[in-house]
Amino acid sequence: MRSLERHRDVGAYALGVLDEAEAFRFEDHLMECPSCAAQVTEFGATTRQLMLYRRSTPPLTHPMSKPGPRMLDRLLSEVAGRNRAVRRRLLFALAASVVLASTAPALAVLSTDGGGQVPASIAATDERSGVWAEITTADEDWGSRLRLKVKDGAGPRVCRLVVVGQDGSEETVTSWNVPRHDARPNTMTGGSTLHTGQVDRYELRSSDGEHLVTLKPG
Repeated sequence: MRSLERHRDVGAYALGVLDEAEAFRFEDHLMECPSCAAQVTEFGATTRQLMLYRRSTPPLTHPMSKPGPRMLDRLLSEVAGRNRAVRRRLLFALAASVVLASTAPALAVLSTDGGGQVPASIAATDERSGVWAEITTADEDWGSRLRLKVKDGAGPRVCRLVVVGQDGSEETVTSWNVPRHDARPNTMTGGSTLHTGQVDRYELRSSDGEHLVTLKPG
């Protein structure tokens, strides 16, 4: 049997329509042809479906009739087409995972810092108190989120962040305790009902009302 004919016998072997001698020769070929071995495995689902169909359908042809060459060609073409489709889906999935991996850090930053809004930062140091502060804000539907960093070595004392609106209203959004003689930066988070465009300034004050530093949006 020529090599090409052996390859074409994949479908017939998988469907069990080869006679004993042909099946024996094809099995010898399978030992040396990984491609045909793989195709026989892929025909497994098709073979099971045909067996179920045969059991549930009254026979209309002789039970020993063999499928013609066109039927085998169609089965081989269908299996090859499914393999190509699977390879395309795997390539698309791999490409999507690479894109996701490269954009995930940027997406995480945006979702953390305002749901897609670009965060804005302002910083200032008060010469009298020596307090340095930086505020990062991002608008939300309900107002704005804030992240505050403070360096204050004049503790111990309790301090608070007050948001002053353009209409003169005041809102305390967070408070913290400054340890004694500790100038390391402290970080706090909070939220204001005012959007960033409604804020006139941010003020840091001690619990006894002492002004520490003012930050004004640009």
